[in-house]
Amino acid sequence: MTDRSLKQIHLAVLFPGVDYTTVWSDPAAGSNISFDSFRHLAATAERGRFDFFFLAEGLRLREVKGRIHDLDVAGRPEAVAVLAALAAVTDRIGLAATLSATFNEPYELARRIASLDHLSAGRAAWNVVTTPDAFTGENFRRGGYLDPADRYTRAAEFLQLAREFWDAEDQPVQHRGPHFDVEGRLSLPRPPQGHPVVIQAGESDEGREFAAAAADVVFSPHNTLAEGRAFHADVKRRLAAYGRKPDELKILPGATFALGDTDAEAAERAAEIRRTQISPQTAIVQLEHVWGIDLSDHDPDGPLPTVDPDPDGRAVRGRTRIGDPLAIAARWRALAAEKNLTSREVVIEVTGRQTFIGSPATVAAQIDHLVQQDAADGFILMPHLLPGGLDEFVDRVVPLLQERGVFRTDYTGPTLRDHLGLPVPGRR
Repeated sequence: MTDRSLKQIHLAVLFPGVDYTTVWSDPAAGSNISFDSFRHLAATAERGRFDFFFLAEGLRLREVKGRIHDLDVAGRPEAVAVLAALAAVTDRIGLAATLSATFNEPYELARRIASLDHLSAGRAAWNVVTTPDAFTGENFRRGGYLDPADRYTRAAEFLQLAREFWDAEDQPVQHRGPHFDVEGRLSLPRPPQGHPVVIQAGESDEGREFAAAAADVVFSPHNTLAEGRAFHADVKRRLAAYGRKPDELKILPGATFALGDTDAEAAERAAEIRRTQISPQTAIVQLEHVWGIDLSDHDPDGPLPTVDPDPDGRAVRGRTRIGDPLAIAARWRALAAEKNLTSREVVIEVTGRQTFIGSPATVAAQIDHLVQQDAADGFILMPHLLPGGLDEFVDRVVPLLQERGVFRTDYTGPTLRDHLGLPVPGRR
């Protein structure tokens, strides 16, 4: 039984692409494109009474110096196709697809998501993303890319138009806007949830405003107490301007974890996971991503490169460079000097740290504390091992959260909106 005096925790799981968060070289790791892998993780999350299963997706594989980067990428079947298949072998778990508003069209995407909502009896969600680079755009007829401000205005109008299609049923949609000029009808009845759940992950001011105006869930990068509380308060305060209440938007940071029988054992396991995630070859690619130049001759077990990054360099394509490369290099050099770290150790330090480390009791307490302190409404877990990396968490941590009265012991409704405590929107 849940304790209604405490905030209830929301949990979801992300099936990521193969990158430095995933130990895909582990003998226990399975295929990242096999349906059995998707089914195993979704079934485990449903057994743990999670809110939803979340598929990451990219529209083009990353390249390093002009070649497919075989250390951190794998092909991925189209998200809605995978989730439609999972709808047939699951009963309650929500099914969330990452789909770009930059290189799709509102009608066809609204139809695909509505189809998933019907096939799953009201469990569909759409993670609305924008695509930032011309490299990905080369896969599409119109090519190129949009400026950041235009990506968000297109995404906002795209989502508005999709919702017009979901609401219209047998009525024609007539839309005139800066990005779309549409007159048509959706070929399906209104989705069971009215509007499938909308997830958004933008961190910029424009992204936060878009989330407050239009999203049901925010996939946040802020999973520490101070940063989480600041982000949570900022986004929630923006809701009033759109006539929304704080509980109408759930903020779920991404989180990793390492478990052990004791906290010390968990710490040792976390350190080993980090070393495995960041191989010497992966460390070099991470350096090339920041420096923007070929560093294939650099020794990962030596000091950081002495040359400065090329701000315009693109040794790695398909991954957005976050922030100023010169400033990042300066921070990394300061960290290396402070802790006497090699290049690989610096990359491990800045990219590979788990969010929750400890015994099951410790991790349950950590999660509960952050949610009760309004640093989050729950978490989207990212296992380091696929597809079985969530099994231990469901078996050992979830029961402790249930004992605390902060996590459901069973689903109380059939739809994803039921799991998230979100109302079915009226027709617009």
